[in-house]
Amino acid sequence: MGILTPRPRSRRKFVKAIRTANETLASLIQHYQELAHLVRPKTLTARVSRDPDDDHVIACALAAKASLIVSGDRDLRDLGTYKGIRILNATDALRLIAQ
Repeated sequence: MGILTPRPRSRRKFVKAIRTANETLASLIQHYQELAHLVRPKTLTARVSRDPDDDHVIACALAAKASLIVSGDRDLRDLGTYKGIRILNATDALRLIAQ
């Protein structure tokens, strides 16, 4: 797991960024595990997003009592907010956090 090699369907830009940061896949996963908090997603009674897969993200955010979802997914971002949870792209989220 220490060597990161791109797979045909992987995103090469992530591979390059991880290598540039002198990280390995194993160390990156370890860092995420240290930051992560496992939650059991809430059950949504109705579909929220145009893309049903995005509802999983919303269900997890509700369970985690998140105040912000950061996503590049347009269907998700088009919601703007859901039950008080703001949904922003990375640039806007960084602006918000910097305030």
